[in-house]
Amino acid sequence: MVAHVSAEAHGDERGALLSFLDEQRGGIRRAVLGLTDEQAASRPSASELSLAGLVKHVAEIEQGWIARAKKEAPAVHRDESNWHECFQLVGDETLESQLAYWEKVAAETEAFIRSVPSLDDTFLLEKTSWNPKDEWLSMRWLCLHLIRETARHAGHADIIRESLDGKTAFELVALEQGASWS
Repeated sequence: MVAHVSAEAHGDERGALLSFLDEQRGGIRRAVLGLTDEQAASRPSASELSLAGLVKHVAEIEQGWIARAKKEAPAVHRDESNWHECFQLVGDETLESQLAYWEKVAAETEAFIRSVPSLDDTFLLEKTSWNPKDEWLSMRWLCLHLIRETARHAGHADIIRESLDGKTAFELVALEQGASWS
């Protein structure tokens, strides 16, 4: 699990936005540290969410937003008939495969955001069942939205992990760094 944003990039606005996004991704990635596929797919709280499902969801959502900004179709089409599948592993999907997919998506996000001439550039988000009207959105808005979406789910991941085995975000940071939390 490698950070995508280089340390020297934090001084500019793009670097700052990408760093904040990667920080929130890290919260979700840490939440699955040391878990088996079965543990990551379990739902230990009152919610229907699982950690593996959150990883899959944030990867799909991020890829979909970047595809829309690039005027491409998202890699996975979701509608009312299959929306539930973006929150659970299906078929031969594993936590490891979803983490690898998310790594690829994160690298593509950074490359795209760095390639646009200006964060003020816009793209059309067309009216959909979940978006009531056509809207022109800026690349800056896109970055902030991805941060918000990922942060929301990082909070969910904290609660699920603590419900699963009692590990808190502080303990998971220590685990990631190879230290123990006392």
